[in-house]
Amino acid sequence: MSETLIPNIVEFMGAVDPFDKLNPKTLRDVAGMITIRYFGKGEVIDLQECDQLYLLRTGAVEQRNLDGTLRAKLAAEDFFGFSRLAQVDTEAASDPYTITVIEDALIYCLPINALLLKLKHQPDALAHFTSHAQSRLQSGLNVVWSQHEKGLFFKPIIDVLNPQIVLVESTQTIQSVAAAMRVNANSSCAFIMHHNDFIGLITDKDMTKRVVADGIPITEMITSVMTEKPYTVNCDDLVIKAAALMMQHGIKNIPVVDNGVPIGVITPSDLVQNHRIQAIFLIDKINKIERLEQLAAFTIERQAIFEALVEAKVAINVIGQVMAMIMDAYNRRLVVMAEAYLGTVPCDYCWIVAGSHARNEVHMLSDQDHGLILADNATDADKAYFHHLAMYVSKGMALCGYELCSGRFMAVTHKWCQPLAVWQAYYQKWAVNPEYDLLLEMSVFLDSRYIAGNPQLANELQVCMCQQLVNNARLISALARNALVQKPPLSIFRNWVLVKEGENANTLNIKAAALSIIVNLVRVQYLQLASRLFSRDATVVYKTNTEERLQLLLDHKIINEATFKDLIGAFQFITQIRYSHQLQALQQGKIPNNHINPNAFNSFERTHLRETFKLIASYQEIMKMKYC
Repeated sequence: MSETLIPNIVEFMGAVDPFDKLNPKTLRDVAGMITIRYFGKGEVIDLQECDQLYLLRTGAVEQRNLDGTLRAKLAAEDFFGFSRLAQVDTEAASDPYTITVIEDALIYCLPINALLLKLKHQPDALAHFTSHAQSRLQSGLNVVWSQHEKGLFFKPIIDVLNPQIVLVESTQTIQSVAAAMRVNANSSCAFIMHHNDFIGLITDKDMTKRVVADGIPITEMITSVMTEKPYTVNCDDLVIKAAALMMQHGIKNIPVVDNGVPIGVITPSDLVQNHRIQAIFLIDKINKIERLEQLAAFTIERQAIFEALVEAKVAINVIGQVMAMIMDAYNRRLVVMAEAYLGTVPCDYCWIVAGSHARNEVHMLSDQDHGLILADNATDADKAYFHHLAMYVSKGMALCGYELCSGRFMAVTHKWCQPLAVWQAYYQKWAVNPEYDLLLEMSVFLDSRYIAGNPQLANELQVCMCQQLVNNARLISALARNALVQKPPLSIFRNWVLVKEGENANTLNIKAAALSIIVNLVRVQYLQLASRLFSRDATVVYKTNTEERLQLLLDHKIINEATFKDLIGAFQFITQIRYSHQLQALQQGKIPNNHINPNAFNSFERTHLRETFKLIASYQEIMKMKYC
């Protein structure tokens, strides 16, 4: 090792765990042991060459098991070669895997035996290697999940919640609530109700911190010390959503509700600690990041999570939800970072997302569709602040791998960064005059949901939208006609109808050919149902997810069970084809897209795609007769 290189190596390693725990002399000695090697993209690293531990300085590698499944993706500051350490520790052979360079890599190689000897009197650093010899959960991305691990986090919350809850009235005193909690020893919190509405909660720790520590008289009303409007999850949400909320907001008791009524609670103790899902770890890391370049560095982990979900044959609705949760985390963190950069927020606002993001149908191609709803008292200076906030967030999302919307349906566009009254006027105009350009705009923002800021602004806008749907047959008909423009890609001769020109010539656009058609047609029927439900009950919960909409159409007998099974089967099959195509592109180092070469389909896929397209065409005919 050249003496001139050592200072640079020491500077780099001094910021890498566990070398940051070493004293300067030991760190320099370890740096002097290093052999520097360069590997080009596509090269396979032979771990049997010598007893080495590898530290990535730059570039990226992937580990794959011998059956081809993804084991981990590693980038700068990550180690690999722990299998050799496992043999040193246990004298047992480790599971074999291959290491392939996916980005040109500069790698520091450390001799294992010499390293362990040097760290013999550095227990904190030594523990890092011995305890991580068989587990790379902290510095790598182990994405090979057991069925048991997938089973917990991808279950509905209703399967794991604690139903032992305490319901109290808002008129009760602190003392009476504490007594009720003592009677039910299995409950660590009480839910406060007011005229059958859930308005807050109080935990046993709150009793200590807010009542005892502050000397609050126990004769005071419980409402004076409760947590108002706590975060909640629905009984049919996935456990992974509750776990993400716990990490994002540092909370330990999350009420589980069914139609707004508490039916249970979920706590960290309900989530067995050895169930480790990398999406949760990534969301946790995103929530702690302070610098944009650090946030952008997580793109490779997001990609690996997507690959693992698809390879593991996880249900497609779960894949969409997990990837949406990760996209939410990026979006929310960037909003927080933008506020910190720009200073105090001048007025109330709400950041909403639209399109596939709002529908929780996110994939590796999902781009940005979002808007900013401002309070009606927003001044021109306030609008300038939020325009800069939108620029910060949009550019940040782009750096993190989420492309800018080609149609400019983004908060950075002045039209989509407006006070609530202006947004309400948009919906009113769209509803009265549903012509092509306006219909396109409305279609994007018919699927929207809250991300950050004041959720009440999003709620008020949603109420306005539902009001425009009531008894508006002209609007529903216009949306239906728009959903019938695109036809499924089969000609009368049962040949594939392909893209005719451009860089994607002779390919099948799986999004335009099928997915968008199903999403749009289901939305039309759901909007008619939503308008009917809203006219009866203005508090109706508006659904954005396609599968949830189909379930509601079945529940309300808008479609029969046979049609439901056909449509949801078609939607899931086409989505799986899309995911698999994107997975293959990622594994080949290509940029994923929606354009598939028909020659890539096997006979099973080809046959089922044709049947799926026939089903979509039949559904279009039914919708045409019903609405046009």
